[in-house]
Amino acid sequence: MVATQADGPNPVAAPFFRYQAQRLYVEDVSLQSIAESYGTPVYVYSKASLAHAWQRYQDAMQSHNVMVCYGMKANSNLAVLQLFAQWGSGFDIVSGGELQRALQAGADARKIIFSGVGKQAWEIEAALKAGIKCFNVESIPELEFINAVAQKMALQAPISLRINPDVDAQTHPYISTGLKGNKFGIAMDQALAAYEQAQRLEHLQIIGVDCHIGSQITEIAPYLDALAHLIELVQQLRARGIALQHLDLGGGLGIRYRDEQAPAPKALADQVFAKLQAADLGHLQVVFEPGRSLVGNAGVLLTQVLFLKHTADGNFAIVDAAMNDLLRPTLYQAYHGILPVTQSTATARPYDVVGPVCESGDWFAKKRPLALQDHDLLAIESCGAYGFVMSSQYNSRPRPPEVLVDGAHCHLIRRRETLEDICAAEQGLNV
Repeated sequence: MVATQADGPNPVAAPFFRYQAQRLYVEDVSLQSIAESYGTPVYVYSKASLAHAWQRYQDAMQSHNVMVCYGMKANSNLAVLQLFAQWGSGFDIVSGGELQRALQAGADARKIIFSGVGKQAWEIEAALKAGIKCFNVESIPELEFINAVAQKMALQAPISLRINPDVDAQTHPYISTGLKGNKFGIAMDQALAAYEQAQRLEHLQIIGVDCHIGSQITEIAPYLDALAHLIELVQQLRARGIALQHLDLGGGLGIRYRDEQAPAPKALADQVFAKLQAADLGHLQVVFEPGRSLVGNAGVLLTQVLFLKHTADGNFAIVDAAMNDLLRPTLYQAYHGILPVTQSTATARPYDVVGPVCESGDWFAKKRPLALQDHDLLAIESCGAYGFVMSSQYNSRPRPPEVLVDGAHCHLIRRRETLEDICAAEQGLNV
């Protein structure tokens, strides 16, 4: 059931989050009951929403030679990873810790791609032992370092060079990664020389080319701009006897936070393969590394109003969640929809929704029209990506639990931290 006009505002992730009899539900479970069972703040995810997002990529995979590697930095809960592994996803990782998580969740190592600009020796060794698909190499020094580690292990490391195509993804500067001023990738004018150097290193196996231009991209054009650069490079490499197996276009497809309309994965794949066919490169496997678009709209952060504070300069709804629980608003000035868990007919006021942390940056929304009372529950939308994974214990606040809803069933997939957990890794001085 999708929320109707009479029910009130239509949630971003309808029909997986919807109003029914003035109560907000996730699938067949009311958020009110989740708050009563697990307390607040609490992250809540919809399995049906995750499955729906995966199916959209599955549609692209059925039509073309596509490998989808979930960009797990968006949400690395083991239960979420387990679902994607069961559905056949590969994984894009950026650390040895993420490698451990992916393998523990049942990932096929042959579908794991290791990205990131600062891989350490122990991480490279672990990935080689696991037998991952490839490393996305981001600099000449890293190329030589991976070769040295592989030589020490008497192995060949499969590699793909991440090329920086100097393409503007038209997104927030913190999540734009394909411009020449960014720290990521190898510049186009150095790419040929980098591949030729890789070819000379005996413990490297060249299998692909990679780029990633940013995140929360809502148009296909930036991808096609980047693809044009990669096609030119692949053709130059082929002329020099360097044959590739795959072309990795990264991730970055956006989601709806307010009124964005991101393209479907199949629409992107169709245009990419049309360009490859025209360039006589239709044999290449295309790799996508979606993160946010698989999990972003599948989650909410459920929080409770502690106090309502009315001043001459504004109204504040002080809630029990804080910037340590959800960092995106203060880090990116990001917009997240906020929905009342129980709808009210009272007159709305413009509220700043803020947390209890001792920072003026501890806010979730500014001047939102909300009809509120003390102890009301609010659902902060589109928190499935870069929510819990960016949380911290700042102000010595225990991190919240995570709950996965599957139809009428709730699964606690991470318990709430305790005060003892906060200090568990520390020890005092013996003085």
